[in-house]
Amino acid sequence: MCATVIALGSFWISWGQARASRAHNRQSVRPLVLIRTVRAGYRDDVARLEVINAGIGPAVVTRTSVTLDGRVIGQWDLPTYYQMAQDLPLLPKVKTLVTGAALIPGERSYLLHLEERNGQESAWFWELISTRLLVEIRYESLYGGEDFVARSTLF
Repeated sequence: MCATVIALGSFWISWGQARASRAHNRQSVRPLVLIRTVRAGYRDDVARLEVINAGIGPAVVTRTSVTLDGRVIGQWDLPTYYQMAQDLPLLPKVKTLVTGAALIPGERSYLLHLEERNGQESAWFWELISTRLLVEIRYESLYGGEDFVARSTLF
């Protein structure tokens, strides 16, 4: 009888430790995706919308959304980019994020960027990325199911 009680107690403690270990592992590889709007002048001559994975683990993109002038126009893919850019004086360089794309830890990419020739020539681009364009990225860790969200900010 005592052996059974000891075995059950040992099993219960092992189960609790395994569960705590899994929870710790999930938190220790959590991705942290940030979207920043950056203006030229610090290190280079570009204005850009930049995505960064500042977390310890990879981020898997589950969904993206683009809002232009308060209207949702689609996901962050090439058709949405061309729709957004059709009336722009120049085509900015783009990197799309499709469902299933992974952002590795420490990755820093430009979603949109335009090399500046002078501040006035590209003022329209700065206005676009800082006041008109809102990008949302939904992502999760490799474990899945978290539904984290990163959004660009409008000034």
